[in-house]
Amino acid sequence: MELYDVIHRRRDVRAEFTGAPIPRDVLDRVLAAAHAAPSVGLSQPWDFILVRDVRLRRAFYEHVQGERAVFARGLRGDAAERFGKIKIDGVLESTLSVVVTYDAARGGPAVLGRHAIADAGLYSVCLAIQNLWLAAMAEGLGVGWVSFYREAYLRELLGIPGDVRPVAWLCLGPVSRLQSAPDLERHGWRQRRELDAAVHLDRWAGRS
Repeated sequence: MELYDVIHRRRDVRAEFTGAPIPRDVLDRVLAAAHAAPSVGLSQPWDFILVRDVRLRRAFYEHVQGERAVFARGLRGDAAERFGKIKIDGVLESTLSVVVTYDAARGGPAVLGRHAIADAGLYSVCLAIQNLWLAAMAEGLGVGWVSFYREAYLRELLGIPGDVRPVAWLCLGPVSRLQSAPDLERHGWRQRRELDAAVHLDRWAGRS
């Protein structure tokens, strides 16, 4: 697919995973694309944990459902009804999961370019995640970012060192189809802003 097609067709996949296997060469290309992301001070502060074990995925799924219930208890009326229809993960349906982590000590003690912006390393990890996502799309795979979890729980579940931060649990695998619009739009949770509303000229709220 052309780059712009990949960008605009990208979806956060939940219900469409088939569970079919991912060829090893395809997975290698997707991970290589993630690892090719730019990083502050060439620190490459990411690691990728491939989670295939069904027991680990089931345990994480149960934790996610508990956090879903916590969030749902704070909703009322139409918001509660809309949220009840939204699937928030594909942990059990996807072929495997990729947990992306951030090691702030990587490339240290002096990380070139991070002295004034402490989160620059975290931004680098997000670039790796975006690379992974777009490469997966180009390979005909879907990706779903699961955000209903507590970092401490995930760190303990996967034996992640205490000074390494789990940034993303990504569900990955072949899909039956991709939705024409994001799930949250389809379910009426929120609508996307127009580009014009997000563009400023020279100063905040300046209009071109």
